[in-house]
Amino acid sequence: MRFSTRSRYGLRAMLELAFNYEKKEPTPLFQIAEKQLISEGYLEHMMTVLRKGGLVRSVRGAQGGYLLMRDPARITAGEIIRCLEGPLGPTGCVSEEDPENCIRADFCVTKHLWEKVREATASVLDSVTLADLCRQAGEQRRSKDEDMYCL
Repeated sequence: MRFSTRSRYGLRAMLELAFNYEKKEPTPLFQIAEKQLISEGYLEHMMTVLRKGGLVRSVRGAQGGYLLMRDPARITAGEIIRCLEGPLGPTGCVSEEDPENCIRADFCVTKHLWEKVREATASVLDSVTLADLCRQAGEQRRSKDEDMYCL
């Protein structure tokens, strides 16, 4: 299973907002784009989706930017990916929401495998919060004495 750039970049953008959460000041789009090496146009589109999904809010004006809607400890990686990509599902017939009807469903041997893959993926993504990722990035920086982190 492969996650799109939308998921990967979206997580990185949200992590950037999580790092700035305690400041209570909006993080400008250009700053996120610069630090995470994401084009501003692509980032702007993702932030619109995240805003509509209730994960971020935008502040207009010279001091504007984006803020998380909730504490980073209350936003999971799974929530972000579902917001950007839709329901998890390695195949259409086992999608979390509105699985596709399949003429093979009653006797499909692999359907249970795909359900387990979906459940395992959801379990991992739903158990990791932005706060967890921030802590991990901090540990990584301290152990490597670096100012960079990667998702």
